[in-house]
Amino acid sequence: MTRFNLTLRFEVLLVLLLGAFPLFAKDAPLQTIDWPSDGTPALRFTFGKFKPLPGMGNLHGYVMDTTAKNLLPRRIPSARFNVYLFDKNKVRVGEDVIAIQNAGPGEVVKFETTVATSGQPVSVSIEEITAAAKTVSITVNSTPQGANLAVDGTEAGVTPHMITIGPGHHTLTFVKEGFATGTFPLDISANDLSGGSINYEIGAPSFDTIELRDGTVLNGDLISISGMDVEIRVGGAIQHIDRNKIKRALFVHRDAPAPDVPPASAPASN
Repeated sequence: MTRFNLTLRFEVLLVLLLGAFPLFAKDAPLQTIDWPSDGTPALRFTFGKFKPLPGMGNLHGYVMDTTAKNLLPRRIPSARFNVYLFDKNKVRVGEDVIAIQNAGPGEVVKFETTVATSGQPVSVSIEEITAAAKTVSITVNSTPQGANLAVDGTEAGVTPHMITIGPGHHTLTFVKEGFATGTFPLDISANDLSGGSINYEIGAPSFDTIELRDGTVLNGDLISISGMDVEIRVGGAIQHIDRNKIKRALFVHRDAPAPDVPPASAPASN
């Protein structure tokens, strides 16, 4: 083979390789993102280049070929993400939501992401939509009603009362004068729906209760009852009530005080 033919074949091969580079660049992804960015990644998102859609008016429409690969050795049952699009000045110009369902270990999920933007996007970021973003509404009641309700230590209202609460473990606290403070553990899952109700029976009264004929209710410690007088300690102050003003009385269980027993002494020596 002549030197001329070798040179010609080399030049043709070089032209073919150079012509192939734009094709390779065209197929290269726009961006690859591992999630989460810190620690061991669980998903790898690959976003294709933006393909413009015609006829969007003042908005810009684009389609991206997107893949998500499960990098974990276990199945991912469900995950949802916000996809944010940014222009060359790092200004957010569009967003969308993508969802991964039942992805096995090493499985690649392919889908198209269609977005409308207010500018020309050049980059992408993602953010997981956590279960904590979801809330449910529940009606909380107590027996008896009228208890002060607190959710995780924050006052919420007086029972019956509707609360809005997110998934997780919570503690409801019920406080009503004359009754022992009660707590109720409440667990909300990401699959719970609004519309449920809870009724908590407050514990036994912690004070004696005297209801007067005019509707007044006194909660305190009964000290004594005589023929025409009732003595009760309310908030540290002793009150004397005419028995004829009393409609009814409710006494809590109280253990009798231990009798005073003199301390043991050693027998006298002879």
